[in-house]
Amino acid sequence: MGMQATSKGTMPVVLLKEGGSETKGRDAQKNNIAAAKIIAEIVHSSLGPRGMDKMLVDSLGDVTITNDGATILKEIDVQHPAAKMLVEISKTTDNEVGDGTTSAVILAGALLENAESLLDQDVHPTIIVDGYRKAAKKAKQFLQEISETVSANDKTILNKIAKTSMQTKLVRKDSDQLADIIVKAVLAVVEKEGEKFNVDIDDIKVEKKAGGSIKDSVIIQGIVLDKEIAHGGMPRKISDAKIALINKALEISKTETDAKINISNPQQLKSFLDEENRMLKNMVDKVIGSGANVVLCQKGIDDMAQHYLAKAGIIAVRRIKESDLTKLAKATGARIVNNLDDIFEKDLGDAQLVEERKIEEDKWVFIEGCKHPKSVTLLLRGGSQRVVDEVERSVHDSLMVVKDVIEKPEIVAGGGAPETYAATKIRSWAKSLEGREQLAAEKFADSLESIPLTLSENAGMDPIDTLTVLRSRQMKGEKWTGIDVMKGKIANMKSSDIIEPLAVKLQIVSAAAEAACMILRIDDVIATQKSAGPPPGAEGGMPGMGGMGGMPDMGGMM
Repeated sequence: MGMQATSKGTMPVVLLKEGGSETKGRDAQKNNIAAAKIIAEIVHSSLGPRGMDKMLVDSLGDVTITNDGATILKEIDVQHPAAKMLVEISKTTDNEVGDGTTSAVILAGALLENAESLLDQDVHPTIIVDGYRKAAKKAKQFLQEISETVSANDKTILNKIAKTSMQTKLVRKDSDQLADIIVKAVLAVVEKEGEKFNVDIDDIKVEKKAGGSIKDSVIIQGIVLDKEIAHGGMPRKISDAKIALINKALEISKTETDAKINISNPQQLKSFLDEENRMLKNMVDKVIGSGANVVLCQKGIDDMAQHYLAKAGIIAVRRIKESDLTKLAKATGARIVNNLDDIFEKDLGDAQLVEERKIEEDKWVFIEGCKHPKSVTLLLRGGSQRVVDEVERSVHDSLMVVKDVIEKPEIVAGGGAPETYAATKIRSWAKSLEGREQLAAEKFADSLESIPLTLSENAGMDPIDTLTVLRSRQMKGEKWTGIDVMKGKIANMKSSDIIEPLAVKLQIVSAAAEAACMILRIDDVIATQKSAGPPPGAEGGMPGMGGMGGMPDMGGMM
């Protein structure tokens, strides 16, 4: 009986576990594009100087207020798989170039939205993808063409770059002063390799503390440790510090195996304790012998050792993070010592001042006035915790764009000018394509214009009028014409000092085009359900057949 049914082909083939689902063809595409569009819409209103902020509340009730695209998308717990891809491009853009996260997502959303109208006209997704890829390559060429090469250590240019990146953030009013300390910080940690410059952003330590105002933010030529001095008897301040960095506990290490000591009279106990003290004193003497007057230790310092150090008038700080110890080595020129027998005067670092200061409620140790620190600290302040958090995010973006220009010294104007320029150029180039790819390339140009369009919408300008004027000016060859959002009019962005790194623009185009192409090529979404409910095999009533748990009706089908 069972055989016949199968041979006639009436038996349903069960491919997915129960609760699994599959979306095919146009439905899958529509669904994915819709999800991506929603993500783009979320960040859409936060683009540009007139962009709005988002308040994000997580499951614990922690509040984040920001308009940094990457942060917004990181904080939202996105479920939809296609939407996750857009979150990924914002993350990648953040890690690669630090700025342009919102633009990358908006561009990707626009590319997908425009592809949808082509799909409705039965243009095959593969053709759209090919057209987009060619257009993206062209767009990058056009951007390269209009970019201007600058010298990597031109402070005025770097200053403008840092300020432009902060124009869109909460810190706009204080961008002059912040840009100043940001450029100083980056230039302090630049490494030269042959003709090229390298910047490791990790060499810039960013500490933040609520209190004061954003204006009170400062750069410290050295390192700030959020620790206090280990012992009350130690000095609170030492000028002309000689700093020892120690990666070893100033304690008596316990034995590996369980050891017992049998003591039969008080004298033995005393000599045992005296011996421990002598060992500790011995350690401290080695440190004193090197000429150090500041000891910064990654591990613990025994109370007795603290006492001896205090007696010698040495400042000690313990349990310092390894990353901070590395930064301290770069800032003070000290060598990190693992073995106390190996500590000499040449291993010590220098700083003009080591001092404990009270910031708000906490005591922090400042190690400052290092001669040529290869690692510096930015101490950021702000009216409240939320403000300082947002200042930190803005400063991160700003540090990154300065780094981008130093490593790749090419710039373009901002304000949607380069996007409009590339769009205008791609439109005329698209006419040379034969076949339906031409349509895709034109859609790519439309998508690029979504950036100036969004800027003008957020500034309360009329998007259509703005765009038509922009296009006609660009056609006349005014390649720096963009939207001066603060004045609400179309202007030459170069003379308004709105400039951005070319690296950011290239990254935006690459990331958005790749994400859009990836989503367009998907025609089938297969989701298997996570096993919630009873463990496999439980419903079937046959605990031995755990493997078939998902299909309890199997027996009835035969």
